[in-house]
Amino acid sequence: MSQTIHTPAHYHNAEFNDNAIAQYMRVDFITLDALFSVALAREKFLAQLNDDDIPAHLFIEENGRLAGMVAVRKLLQEPDTAKPLKALMLSHFLQVKPDDERADVAALLAHSGTDVVPVVDKGKLVGCLTEREIAHLLEDDATEDAQRQGATLPLEKPYLETSAFSLWKKRAVWLLLLFVAEAYTSTVLQHFEEALESAIALAFFIPLLIGTGGNSGTQITSTLVRAMALGEVGLKDVGRVLQKEMTTSMMIAITMGLAGCFRAWMMGIGVEITVIVSLTLVCITLWSAIVSSVIPMVLKRCGIDPAVVSAPFIATLIDGTGLIIYFKIAQYTLGLE
Repeated sequence: MSQTIHTPAHYHNAEFNDNAIAQYMRVDFITLDALFSVALAREKFLAQLNDDDIPAHLFIEENGRLAGMVAVRKLLQEPDTAKPLKALMLSHFLQVKPDDERADVAALLAHSGTDVVPVVDKGKLVGCLTEREIAHLLEDDATEDAQRQGATLPLEKPYLETSAFSLWKKRAVWLLLLFVAEAYTSTVLQHFEEALESAIALAFFIPLLIGTGGNSGTQITSTLVRAMALGEVGLKDVGRVLQKEMTTSMMIAITMGLAGCFRAWMMGIGVEITVIVSLTLVCITLWSAIVSSVIPMVLKRCGIDPAVVSAPFIATLIDGTGLIIYFKIAQYTLGLE
């Protein structure tokens, strides 16, 4: 007689990392034999119910291996009780392994729309994900993505239970890396010191320009990293992504260029500086679109989680390169060496 399976404890021990599906799956579920009739299947199902938590699907095994699933409603509503259970069985469905990574499964779930997923190891059913586990998994995945995009390691405990020392360890390393990456902006300013001395008004717009480039890059990166996590885009789509983002950024660049003209006019800056600022805003916005569209997908292809390094590091990169663009345009426009 097939009965509720209790998975051995080794599926929850240290051999699986914290992001493995084995850490999320439930191990209490009901299985039925594929040779049962509908009447016998109902009888065995009702005999195995031990609480008020009635599952939406039952798992069907054949020779000790998972063969399919059947909806409880379909089983209970079938008028022909002599019909073999196998005739009601769903044979094609999403299944995962206990060592699958949470992020990979979350991407699959985003497209499947399923509310129950069997966890299978070498053909044998060892666990399952129901709506509750799926919701927990997706919540953890979204939380980790949000934390990584802020350049901090994910928290193992709820925020209020995490000590200040733990927060320091998770943030300090990334902030130091960002500090090193940001340091080259000082080198850029030092290199163009003469240009700044020749036209001191150029300095007024540095925060505005690097802020615009970083903000534009962060917008694109956040959207793209999420689309990659959901499996909507990959490296093969880089051409389409670039085309879409360059078209969008061209419209944004024109908008920002006009805003730059207006701002320079309000400050009473000369025509030359106004042209420089406006052209720089256009160039930085377009450059930001290229960098933010390509780097996350290249990182993914190299096996690096793009959520970890994308937004903060791309913003830092755009800050420095944006200054180079700014001063090069200024040198050309003002005839400086």
